[in-house]
Amino acid sequence: MVAYSPLVKYVAGRMSSGLPAHVEETELISYGLGGLINAIERFDLSREIKFETYAITRIRGSIIDELRSLDWVPRSVRARAREIERANMNLEAKLHRAPTDEEMATELQTSVGEFQDALLQISNSTIVALDELWNVSDTSDDQVSLLDTLPDRAAPDPHQLIDQTELRERIADSISALPDREKLVIALYYYENLTLREVGEVLGVSESRVSQLHTKAVLRLRSKLAPEMV
Repeated sequence: MVAYSPLVKYVAGRMSSGLPAHVEETELISYGLGGLINAIERFDLSREIKFETYAITRIRGSIIDELRSLDWVPRSVRARAREIERANMNLEAKLHRAPTDEEMATELQTSVGEFQDALLQISNSTIVALDELWNVSDTSDDQVSLLDTLPDRAAPDPHQLIDQTELRERIADSISALPDREKLVIALYYYENLTLREVGEVLGVSESRVSQLHTKAVLRLRSKLAPEMV
């Protein structure tokens, strides 16, 4: 616990930047400690997975579960996020490409400014992250990471391996189809581990603009992948 506790602070710090001001980082840290304990108890040394990778997924999941249990997200915000996902799905089917903000605004019968404000509201009021796309439910309805579904090397299940490989390929294909700017945000945030503020400095835009791009990218991916992952 002492050796890996900095992972909890790291995850909490990254998540707090996209949450309302009244959600304190210290609260997120307390929520994440349960995830670290769970990771230590459940980690399988026989798997070729770094403990840090496994633990970060568990810590983040624990924080998300606790925030969701507080039910502080307005229903109107949840509904708006679903509307944006559906609009994106409809437009991509028609256009065979990612729609622009202007096209999304027209589809939603709103202005571009109001559409971008909605993205910020969704970003500031909900846990919208690419990590969620990697969550599945087991038979007990417990939310587990895809890392947990990797089979034991001593007894592999070929069908399960194929399913997971296809899922990874679909996610990779969906990310590659994102507009360049959104793709770069995803790469810098999830693969280079930059904060939203640092991503903004790289792109030369404000943190709020990066937040909009991140939210839009994740909603695009969810509209494509969520139905296939139920």
